[in-house]
Amino acid sequence: MPPMSRTGRLFAVVAVIEAITWAGLLVGMVLKHVTETTDAGVWLFGRLHGAAFVAYVVVALVAAVRLRWGGLRTLVVLAAGVPPLTTLLVERWLRRTGHLSEPGGRVAAPAEPEPVDA
Repeated sequence: MPPMSRTGRLFAVVAVIEAITWAGLLVGMVLKHVTETTDAGVWLFGRLHGAAFVAYVVVALVAAVRLRWGGLRTLVVLAAGVPPLTTLLVERWLRRTGHLSEPGGRVAAPAEPEPVDA
């Protein structure tokens, strides 16, 4: 697996932060709407998650250009910001497939050697 680029590392960090703030917002919504104890979690994590989501979209678009993801991959990455915690899955997928490293540093599958006729 090739090493991550600086852009890839930034994307990974922002994807994790986006997921953490989503989780905080979910806990805040449970506290507000289910237990009816406090709305402080929604107040705090709503703001944090809003900022994290905007940062995720911006960093994803920058990474898409710099790392040459292509249209479909970029749409999947952007769509992953909507369901809770999905950015973690997308970050893992991109890391495993080498799409968080520089485009020239990606390792392609080795080609099958051609048979030699004797």
